[in-house]
Amino acid sequence: MKGLPMILAAIAVILTLLMAMMTPAAWVGLLIVVFGLYQTSQKRKVRRMFSSGLITIGILGIILGGCASPSDQVDQVATENAENEADQQPKAEEEKKAEEEKKAKEEEETAAKEKAKAEKEQQELSETFGLEEVLVSRVVDGDTVELKDGRKVRFIGVNTPESTTRTEEYGKEASNYTTEKLEGKKVWLQKDVSETDRYNRSLRLIWLEIPKDDMDEEEIRTKMFNADLVLNGYAEPSTYNPDVKYSEYFVKFAREARENETGLWAYGENGTTKGDLDPKEEKKTTTATPTPKSSSSATTEEPAATQEQEYYQNCTELRKVYPDGVPSDHPAYARKHDRDKDDWACER
Repeated sequence: MKGLPMILAAIAVILTLLMAMMTPAAWVGLLIVVFGLYQTSQKRKVRRMFSSGLITIGILGIILGGCASPSDQVDQVATENAENEADQQPKAEEEKKAEEEKKAKEEEETAAKEKAKAEKEQQELSETFGLEEVLVSRVVDGDTVELKDGRKVRFIGVNTPESTTRTEEYGKEASNYTTEKLEGKKVWLQKDVSETDRYNRSLRLIWLEIPKDDMDEEEIRTKMFNADLVLNGYAEPSTYNPDVKYSEYFVKFAREARENETGLWAYGENGTTKGDLDPKEEKKTTTATPTPKSSSSATTEEPAATQEQEYYQNCTELRKVYPDGVPSDHPAYARKHDRDKDDWACER
């Protein structure tokens, strides 16, 4: 039995180490055990009995303190972790916000660079094709508009049905379509050869967007408003020399629209106004009525001199002879050349 206290003490030490002796209760129990062992080493019987009790009490204290320590430590660790997380959360949010701001700034800078590059390319293309940026303030009719600076612009190469001083079939529809597409909008003007017509209207092609190639058919179809009018049956092609840069395209587009009976072509194969696809007039002559033979004379009178009407297939041919066109009483006058019905054919 003399070795029992030593065994108990060893067990207590081991239990203390295994059960987190760093808690206050475990430390007190350990001190009591040590003190009890000291008393046991004394020779007196009373002290030994007293020390045995102390050792027992100390071991209980160690066990109880050790049992309590894990939960205490867990609570402490949990508390520390919670505090650390609470401290780290604002920092993490700040870092995330800073990262997002940095990314947004980089994207903004990239977008700005791309925009500047695109604007530079557009400017270069505009200069290459001789385009002028303007703002349309008012639509006069389907093929004529007024700009913010007061200029009136007549579209080159196309003729929409009349809708102002007189009305032709599909004229109002053409005017409304042009209004919808152009009024209050920014467009680009392109000159062909002529500067103005005899009404002092600027003669121009209208681009809704700056083309990358102004002679590419797909670009013409999708970006040029003159072509748009013809493709959608709001205008017939109307070629006047020397502004013929896109005349072949306009004729091609008009044939497509006529084949599909689009817009004004639904009213007949000749459309509703004058244009390049109208049938050509045949040469006409006017002959005086011959004088009937006299019953009392053996001779026959010669007929009056024949007056021939001059015929020109189109205004291009007519202007080679009459550069400023001809009035209605001229032998070369033909109504098909008088597109605006002002009794003057092929005027500039």
